[in-house]
Amino acid sequence: MKKIFFAFVVILIFYSCDFKKSAHKDLITGLSTSGNGLSCEEVSIVVNDKVEQRNTFTFGEVVAFRFSNIEGFNEQNGSVFPGMSISIRDDKNNYVLQNEDIYANYPDGIKLSPLVLNAEMTLARPIHSNKKYTVVIRIWDKKGDGKFSAEMNFEVKPNEKISVSKNNCNYSEIYLFSEKSNRVITNNVIHFGENVYLIFEGVEKFIDDSDKIYPGLSLNVSDNNNESILSSEDLFAEYSQAGIIASEFKDRISANFWFNGSEVNNPLSLEAKLWDKKSDKFILVKTSLILK
Repeated sequence: MKKIFFAFVVILIFYSCDFKKSAHKDLITGLSTSGNGLSCEEVSIVVNDKVEQRNTFTFGEVVAFRFSNIEGFNEQNGSVFPGMSISIRDDKNNYVLQNEDIYANYPDGIKLSPLVLNAEMTLARPIHSNKKYTVVIRIWDKKGDGKFSAEMNFEVKPNEKISVSKNNCNYSEIYLFSEKSNRVITNNVIHFGENVYLIFEGVEKFIDDSDKIYPGLSLNVSDNNNESILSSEDLFAEYSQAGIIASEFKDRISANFWFNGSEVNNPLSLEAKLWDKKSDKFILVKTSLILK
């Protein structure tokens, strides 16, 4: 009897297309990224020009996401045409910030190799401290189908350098703000000639008398020798009779100060007291400053 042999031919077909698909999650920060058609060598979190590995930030910090060496864009005349959106949602999934395209104003594209893209978020109003948020950044090719995205949950804390005590009232934020840099001061360093604001937001439970609030605000600053260099008993003295419209007071109130000169005995101690002239309610703020 003849033996019958069956021969099976297996044909393996390899496709050489580069789909540039990727997925990654940083277990320290929780930052997750995914790419489809676009790839990114590194995504860095940058705060004050320093690369950080954290997802808890101080109110007022400017946090940048740096996307380094992005590849996969279609080129036209040596330029690439990226789009980048950034959105922030609160813990109830409500959008508090949206920018649909950070690179909308680049009609001629970008000629940069290696390509680095940046997205910034300033952690100030409408963002609040003691809250949790989610940031989502999306990158796409305006001349192709490539996409890349990054997502991270983060938390915002109040500035630990500012001590606050209160009596029978509440507030949402208290912080220092520089008019010169147009940013919240997070390191408590100020400069000669710089106009600095002490800002109170969301103060509640002061007595509302016919839609008016009657506050007082004292401000005292002393140097390291405990010598007073700035003192005011009531910066709101002019409102003692007229009061301040309640809705404006509850939204935001502030007082500003600045120092002239070139030398000072650091650190400085600042103490401010916001009080209700119709009750015993008050907020006491203490912090130290470095004046340069």
